[in-house]
Amino acid sequence: MYVPKANAMTAGEVSAFLDAHPAAHLVTVGPDGAPDVTLLPVLHDGDRVIGHLARANEHWRRIAPGSPGLVVVGGADAYVSPGWYASKAEHGRVVPTWNYSEVQLRGAVTVHDDPDWVLDVVTRLTQRHEAGREHPWSVSDAPEKYVAGRLRAIVGVELVVEAVEGKAKLSQNRSDADRRGALAGLRAEGDAAATAVADAMDATLS
Repeated sequence: MYVPKANAMTAGEVSAFLDAHPAAHLVTVGPDGAPDVTLLPVLHDGDRVIGHLARANEHWRRIAPGSPGLVVVGGADAYVSPGWYASKAEHGRVVPTWNYSEVQLRGAVTVHDDPDWVLDVVTRLTQRHEAGREHPWSVSDAPEKYVAGRLRAIVGVELVVEAVEGKAKLSQNRSDADRRGALAGLRAEGDAAATAVADAMDATLS
């Protein structure tokens, strides 16, 4: 991923971003050289990213043990109109762009076709997403036989992180006046993605 210095996330920002985005695309390349990609819920556990794939999904069968993989964690993204920039009225030398935030993690991927390993991942994922609910659901709430059957329908996947890149492209290369104009324009769009990008920009304004 191309990451200009101004757009690079700090380690703390990467950690916070990963905590806030619990799903990711897993990208690997099969033995025939064709890429495979699946969106899945994940946990970031130290130097590992863990999750699970449907057994019916051929993706996992095409992952050789220890083969290189890429986990792409995407945040909100939105079009930025040059018409929002203050500098448009000054000199007109402006063009459209796209603002977004993303973290990419690279490393070796291993498939775990082990019910106990998968049960641990499913339990931890459930605990994460049920935490804070008035009546949190637990894996143990379902009949044990039913859970065992559902576990047979999935396999675990693990990426051991070797490299991390985080990019927050939020108009840092523009003047404060241009950035405030873009922020106002994004908020005026009224959709959730534009608002989320505006919130991220707002946090970086001086």
